[in-house]
Amino acid sequence: MRAPSMGSGRMALDTGNIPKELQDHPDWKDVAPSITDAPTLGDGLHVARTHSGRSLAELSSVTRVPTRYLTALEQNDFSVLPNRVFSIGYVRAYAGALGLDEQLAVERFKRESPDPSVPLQPPVGVAFEEVKRYSPRLIAAGLALVLAVVGWNVFQRVSLMRAPQPSDLAAVPESWTLGAVPGQGQFMRLTAPRPAPPDQTVPALYITPGLEAELTGIDPASPEGIAAAAAAAPPVQKAFNPRGAVYGAAANASRVVLQARNSAYLIVRMSDGRVLFARQLAAGDAWRAPVGVSATVEVQDVSAFDVYLNGEHGGALEAVQTPLERLNSRAQTLARQAAAAIAARTEAARTAAVQAQAQAQLQAASAMQGSAADTAGG
Repeated sequence: MRAPSMGSGRMALDTGNIPKELQDHPDWKDVAPSITDAPTLGDGLHVARTHSGRSLAELSSVTRVPTRYLTALEQNDFSVLPNRVFSIGYVRAYAGALGLDEQLAVERFKRESPDPSVPLQPPVGVAFEEVKRYSPRLIAAGLALVLAVVGWNVFQRVSLMRAPQPSDLAAVPESWTLGAVPGQGQFMRLTAPRPAPPDQTVPALYITPGLEAELTGIDPASPEGIAAAAAAAPPVQKAFNPRGAVYGAAANASRVVLQARNSAYLIVRMSDGRVLFARQLAAGDAWRAPVGVSATVEVQDVSAFDVYLNGEHGGALEAVQTPLERLNSRAQTLARQAAAAIAARTEAARTAAVQAQAQAQLQAASAMQGSAADTAGG
């Protein structure tokens, strides 16, 4: 009977009684000791490889583990090994190739080379037992504290409480009577409301004599002068009232405003063909025309736009295409006419005031002369 070769298969870990005829066979080899009997994991692996009669190169080809890592495992030089997952795989493969218990080898590797990334923690049971042991004392201390606080508050409230006592006042003083004045109760009577006294009403508007005549040249006491001034004054046109978005130039840099009565197109082209403004305006939207720009205003319906010159209504557009210079010139002319009219009215008022003052002086001088003549005759 031929014993099986120990180098061609997994080595058995049974170290019981071996028949003598098997031990006397030329191919017989003693079974390697268990991995737990060696002082270290590396010693156990080295002894097992020595008993197997195989070299590191042969085991490297079987396990597909580099020779340097197998040497590091036998020498317990775990710093050479790669990360922990690969190291455990190498230990398992090396132990399996030598016929050792793979799980025992892995457990011993973990024990001899602990993972530094996992911090050591105390057993959960120890902390739990500590809390469980001191819990009654902590609860009793908390209840005692709560009872002490509640008892102190109750004591303070009870100590401040006083039994109701009768008042020491024999009679209510006369000065405590609502609305009463001591010693004058018999004179107070409730009557109907009276109107406010004259000194609390709004005073009449004071008009400086001669001020309006000096400023306007119109005597406020003369109905004929007021009527003549109203007839000579130019009519006030409807002012521009923004009722939507306002596009174009700023208010202080424009004299002409085009406002849409209803939804309509408005296109403004420069003299070189460039489009300065193009938009479909909604009802109430307006466009302020800049001053000193050579352009043409194009609309589809002339009745859809109102023209405002210097803030006042100036009618509608005259044509579908209107030069912007014409509108600006018209606004400038109206502004000059209004300024001239204001200057003329101011000058006329000043002249009338001077004449009135001269006439008043003549009348005063005549009155003085008459008074002197009467005094001399008497």
